[in-house]
Amino acid sequence: MIKISIRRTYRFQEIVNTFLKNGFSHVLFRLGITERRAAATMKNEPMDMNLQHIGQKLNRTLQELGPTFIKLGQIASTRRDLVPAEIIRELEKLQDHAEPFSFEEVQQIIEKELGKPLNDLFESFNDKPLATASIGQVHEAFLYTGEKVAVKVQRPDIRQTVDTDLSILKEIASLIENNTDWGKLYGVRSIINEFADSLLSELDYENEGRNAERIARQAKKDSSVYIPEIHWDLTSKKVLTMEMIEGIKSNDINTLDERGYDRKLLARRIVNSMFSQVLDHGFFHGDPHPGNIYIMPGNVISFIDFGMIGVMDDDLKLQFAKLIMELERGSTKGIIKVMDSMGILSDETNIKSLQKDLGMLKTKYYDVPLQNMSLGEIFMDLFGVAYRHQIKIPNEITVLGKTILTLEGLISKLDPAMSIMDGVEPFGKKLIKEYYSPSSLLKNAWESVSENAEILANIPRDFKDISTAAKKGKLKLDINLRQTSFILRRMDIISNRLAFSVILLAFSILMTGLIIGSAIAGENNMLLNLPVIEIGAIVAFLMFVFLLFSIFRSGRM
Repeated sequence: MIKISIRRTYRFQEIVNTFLKNGFSHVLFRLGITERRAAATMKNEPMDMNLQHIGQKLNRTLQELGPTFIKLGQIASTRRDLVPAEIIRELEKLQDHAEPFSFEEVQQIIEKELGKPLNDLFESFNDKPLATASIGQVHEAFLYTGEKVAVKVQRPDIRQTVDTDLSILKEIASLIENNTDWGKLYGVRSIINEFADSLLSELDYENEGRNAERIARQAKKDSSVYIPEIHWDLTSKKVLTMEMIEGIKSNDINTLDERGYDRKLLARRIVNSMFSQVLDHGFFHGDPHPGNIYIMPGNVISFIDFGMIGVMDDDLKLQFAKLIMELERGSTKGIIKVMDSMGILSDETNIKSLQKDLGMLKTKYYDVPLQNMSLGEIFMDLFGVAYRHQIKIPNEITVLGKTILTLEGLISKLDPAMSIMDGVEPFGKKLIKEYYSPSSLLKNAWESVSENAEILANIPRDFKDISTAAKKGKLKLDINLRQTSFILRRMDIISNRLAFSVILLAFSILMTGLIIGSAIAGENNMLLNLPVIEIGAIVAFLMFVFLLFSIFRSGRM
């Protein structure tokens, strides 16, 4: 416990000194991390408010602080809704390079993790790494079956370093949230917690292996995609052994051309595979840069390295598909409606100003042919608008935006004429069509009825609680008068819909009574030669259909 405390204190001081050295003393003082005299020692530090210069200094600082902070910077570079574009451009230059660690350490880690001598596990093992990063490095090896494999080995003591850094980052996040309006608005603590979960997941190689197998199951019926096999008997949390992919890097255009590969077909297959992962399954490769996509004989695509994964639930997939459709239509009102459905607009959001900025974005892409549009750039522009209006975009969408931007860079080299928009549009339309299919509508309607029935059942108890609180003088009202007309309009729609539902219910009960009464009395159901019950049933059904239509049209089940 004492060692942990000493290590943590030493690392905290190292972090503070690195930020001080690179010109962030006033920031540290403002956050309450350093005292005034520490900032005073840097009085000659230039107060440069140029965001690009700040980004350069931040890049240098994070690079010096090592893997945890490099990863943090790389993730921050995807958050254009949180960070100014000038700083992001500098953070995008962060490189995850590191010196290789020794073969003796590699052997020691493998033998400790897998419980056997290296020679018993592998027929041969190349002591020179194929690739090196801050978290681990990859070696080539052969099994006794003759199969060639790639063995990823985690850097010694990296987990200990990351744990210490994350605990410090969480404290700094608390200081930022407590001492700055920006920190409060965006909930910096929750952002750092998300980052911590993502990084710790990446440090678990068994988790990476499970990710690979899940992507493989998703692509099982697609013969144009191949995912390397995981050797679980040679895998642990710190060692990952997988089939070696013998292929060409997807951005090695000259070699692809020399060997007669169809680049247009490859581009289409990569795009189809990625958006199938995103919109069909909601589980996708989060870092599809050229080094993680190989081309195999027969124009087959192979993805590797599944440490970074994106996840989209059904609701977020639908909202993303709707957003794509609204972007294509150029509907600013539609985009705002989708944002509202995602729950990212607050009471403080100036809707008119937001609509104006989105209108300017629309003008930028007006008259641009669909095939010439960059979906990644559109998303980055959209995130920039979100930043100006202090709108926090869901992390899953920002990961997807960065993924699309990375993918577009590769696709533009394989097939300059292809547009990502062309590739995503069919998947979006298919998803929306499935959502509004009769079976899906009935399922959602039943879930809505169940939820509303529970709410109605709890109304007497809720009124009793309100009444009790009022009698005790403990009832508090928090009324925000911003956008009052919008709120009243929504309340009017809700009250009308509730009244319509009550009328429909009463009418249905009346019709049920008539049917039962006529059956008991043994009389026909004719009135003035008209089949009353049949007509009533049709009216009730039409009312029910109208109610469903109005609910689904609003996009709020």
